[in-house]
Amino acid sequence: MHEMGIALQIIDIAKSSIPENLKGVPVETVHVQVGKLSAVVPRSLSFCFDIAVKETSLEGAKLDIKEMPVTLKCSKCENIWTIDTPIFECEKCHHTKIEMLSGRELDIISIELAQDDP
Repeated sequence: MHEMGIALQIIDIAKSSIPENLKGVPVETVHVQVGKLSAVVPRSLSFCFDIAVKETSLEGAKLDIKEMPVTLKCSKCENIWTIDTPIFECEKCHHTKIEMLSGRELDIISIELAQDDP
């Protein structure tokens, strides 16, 4: 299950991304984007994250996963569309030279910290 390794990397990146003056502020949520073709199972990643954050400075943090669709662009007619099935052919002109615009990403988008009560 490579999702555990990914969860550990997300935790390391999140911890190192917090500015020094905010190191003691609890992390509430880590927001990530996962492409449908990234070979990552969102439920498995979430499960592994929940286990991996225990006894770290991110303990209690949640992982918010936004699954990104596979979006393609035809190089001939410039049509842009999303797919749910592995058919890599322009739905408009049936040309097969296409560019993948999204669907392979695995990105940390933001890290939400707890707010201080006034």
